[in-house]
Amino acid sequence: MQFTRRDYQHRARLAAVETPDRQQWLSLPTHLPSGRSTLIREALIDDTERARRRTAGMLRQNFGAGPYWPSLTQALDPVLDAFATGRTAVVAETSTRVLLDLLGWRGRMLSSSPLAASPGRSLRLADLAAATGARAYLCGTGGMTYLDPAPFAARNITVAAFRPPATGIWSTAGRLSSLYALATLGPDALAARLRALADGQGASGAATVGAGSLNLAR
Repeated sequence: MQFTRRDYQHRARLAAVETPDRQQWLSLPTHLPSGRSTLIREALIDDTERARRRTAGMLRQNFGAGPYWPSLTQALDPVLDAFATGRTAVVAETSTRVLLDLLGWRGRMLSSSPLAASPGRSLRLADLAAATGARAYLCGTGGMTYLDPAPFAARNITVAAFRPPATGIWSTAGRLSSLYALATLGPDALAARLRALADGQGASGAATVGAGSLNLAR
């Protein structure tokens, strides 16, 4: 989110494991050296060491009482180490890899920057999905209001509407960082629920295009 002309806050909402109604924002102050034309990989964390300390403290404060914290904090060490690079994108990518590793995902991550893509929102998404070899593109309810399915159909890619359940652990999925579910259920149980959800929605082989991380960054 942009608060000043060249500076942003990359943030996520955290909730304590024992008291999920107690919520707070975890922010990564991010500076764009060239304003809005700054490439994502060039965005810089403002006051790197302070941001690292605050992130570590807030994670411990919210999830330290959970039964899975000892293993979770060890898994998150590479994310905190990534702050030393001073780059928001590195923290975002590292947190994404950590989450996927914890959930047992064995796919391949691609950066969109070297991939050829047409101009235009739907065309670009269709090109990026095709570049990953996806057979389906998962789209949230908001995206379905503007997404043009024609470019996907031309590439034999099905557009699948993704609607997470609104009960149980999923009731907070649209508001809270995925760390809440991870710290509450543990990696194995969360992975099992995600697989069941994907199987139920026919999401096998689908792809999403974007930065899906532990929500520590945009």
